[in-house]
Amino acid sequence: MTYITTLLKTQSNNGKPKQQENLTEDLDEFLASLPKEKGWRTPNLFLFQGFWCQPKEIRAIISTQNHFKAQDSDLILATIPKSGTTWLKALTFAIVNRNKFSVQHNNHQHPLLTHNPHELVPFLEYKLYADCNRLPNLSLLPSPRLVAIHVPFEALPDSVKTSKCKIVYICRNPFDTFVSIWHYLDKIRPKSLGPLPFEEAFDMYCRGVIGFGPYWDHMLGYWRESLETPNKVLFLRYEDMKADICDQLKKLAEFLGFPFTDEEAKEGIIEDISTLCSFQNMKDLQVNKKGKGAISNYENKDLFRKGEIGDWVNYFTPSMFERLSNVMEEKLGGSGLTFRVC
Repeated sequence: MTYITTLLKTQSNNGKPKQQENLTEDLDEFLASLPKEKGWRTPNLFLFQGFWCQPKEIRAIISTQNHFKAQDSDLILATIPKSGTTWLKALTFAIVNRNKFSVQHNNHQHPLLTHNPHELVPFLEYKLYADCNRLPNLSLLPSPRLVAIHVPFEALPDSVKTSKCKIVYICRNPFDTFVSIWHYLDKIRPKSLGPLPFEEAFDMYCRGVIGFGPYWDHMLGYWRESLETPNKVLFLRYEDMKADICDQLKKLAEFLGFPFTDEEAKEGIIEDISTLCSFQNMKDLQVNKKGKGAISNYENKDLFRKGEIGDWVNYFTPSMFERLSNVMEEKLGGSGLTFRVC
C-alpha cells in the first residue's frame, strides 16, 4: 500500500485561503490571543474552538476545515487519543477491504501484516493536512475514502456534517484512557520539558486540559449526534468491543455498508478479522516492533502497551478515583452515556 506516500508527494500549494495565510504568517500573534496552559508534550496547550491543542495542530486543523471536502461515500473514524484508535483503524480497514485483501490465515500478504494501521488509514490533521503549505491530492485515495480525525464533532469540517458520509466514533472509559495517554505521552515527551508527574497530569486531565479535551465534551458531542442521527454516527465503546468483538464487528460492518454475508459468517471471516486485528497480533508484528513514523516520527511500538480494561486500579489512589468519578457524574450525568470501569 503506497498510495498514502504517493498522494503526499503530489501535493500543491494552490488556493490557500486568507485565513490560513494569516495564521501561518502571524501564528505567534494569534496564539497570544488564546487562553493557554502547560502542555503535556509541548510547552503550552491553547484553547482553540473550545478544545485544547498545540500550535501545529491548530494550523493543521484549520487547513483541514478549510480544504477537506467530504464525499458521501467517505468513512471517517473519529476518536479521543489512546481510546482504541489503532484497533478501530485496523478493524475498519480489514472490513472494508476484505474482498481485495483476504483476511484468512493463509494470506501472508495482507497490508495490516506489513503496515501500521495509521499508515493505511491516515489522519486528516496529523498526516494529510499536517503541512499547511501543501494540500493532498485526495483523488488518489481509493473509494470509499477511509480517513481519521481526533477533533470534537463541533470542529469537524462543515462538509463532513452536511454530507452523507459516515462517522464511526470509539471511546474508552476515562479511567483507563488517562492511564494510557499518560504512559504514551510520557514516552514521546521531549526530555527538555522534563517528566510530567502522574499526579500533575491527573489534575490537568480532570480539569480538561489535554490535547483535544476536555474529553467529556468530546465524547458528549459524538454521543448526542449518534442519538440524533444514528445512520450517520456510530458510537462504540472500547469495553463493548473487548467484551464481544464478533457482535461489535457485525454492527460496524453493517453501519459501514459492508455487512457480512451468512456465508462469510459460516466461513469464520468475522473471527479471522478479529484475530488479524487483535492487540497481541498487531503488537507482535515486525512493523510495530521495529518500525517508526506511523504517527509523526515516533516509534510504532509505543502505540501498544497493554490494551486491558481496568489497568487504572494499579495507578489510582482512592482520592483520585473519587475525584474522577465526581467529574464524570458532573459532566456525563443524565446524558445516558455510561462506562464499565473494570
